[in-house]
Amino acid sequence: MVALWGVTFVVIKIALRDVSPFVLGGLRFAVTAIPAVLFVRRPRVPLRLYVGFALTAFVLQFGLLFWAFKLGMPSGLSSVIHQSQAFITVLLAVPVFGEKPRRPQIAGMVVAALGLAWIGAESGTSFPLVAFALNLCASAAWAVGNLISRSLSRHGPVDGVAFVIWSSLIPPLPFFALAWTFEGGAAVASSLRAMDAVSWAAVAYLAFGATLGGYGLWNRLLNSYPAAQVAPFTLLVPVVGLLAGRLALGERLTAAQLAGSALVATGLALPVAAAQWRRRS
Repeated sequence: MVALWGVTFVVIKIALRDVSPFVLGGLRFAVTAIPAVLFVRRPRVPLRLYVGFALTAFVLQFGLLFWAFKLGMPSGLSSVIHQSQAFITVLLAVPVFGEKPRRPQIAGMVVAALGLAWIGAESGTSFPLVAFALNLCASAAWAVGNLISRSLSRHGPVDGVAFVIWSSLIPPLPFFALAWTFEGGAAVASSLRAMDAVSWAAVAYLAFGATLGGYGLWNRLLNSYPAAQVAPFTLLVPVVGLLAGRLALGERLTAAQLAGSALVATGLALPVAAAQWRRRS
């Protein structure tokens, strides 16, 4: 899961060269759902869970994230910021599921928040502040989607991949509607004409690798373990994301961005390290 999602940020950056963010989102989920829905049985969960998960984890998260990329957000740095979903998930799980965070989790959230503030203070030099804000909002949307995915456990064992496939039927229409509303029909047509072999390969990776593979595994984890236990493991995603951005796109971080990223990773790592220490002691 970590490897699939870490590389995703570079793939998105490449896919958005000549394509509208909303068109890319629509194509991603159309390819994910069709023709897979013809061969996979729909999990017996309420329709509201499909709609809620699709609109938050898919439409809102990736609509905002793709938009941030289009405005100039670096792929590696975005992979760091996006993991703020981990402590947002933990905070939201308190009122929703009564999962109270432990002291190491609270300390980790404070440290990670300081790191994000440090990164945000650097906006305007290598990326716009609005792109940073959109990235954070995308993280919050993912966190809400995590809670919806976590609630699947109330309906018995649910196939995470099948749930993702059937949820993917919902986003294409909202994405194309957003593209038409904000960019116009000419921009949509231009994006479709600009799709070349590299663009379609990127869409295929986003559909089958990041969505089916990554979210299938992610939903399985959230359906089996508490959100506060699972969410911090995404701290490894920025490691892959930063390395992929450096190797594939030649991205470099400033000293302040590196320091802020280190704080985010440290904050996300604290709960995991504390849990390991408790088990050993």
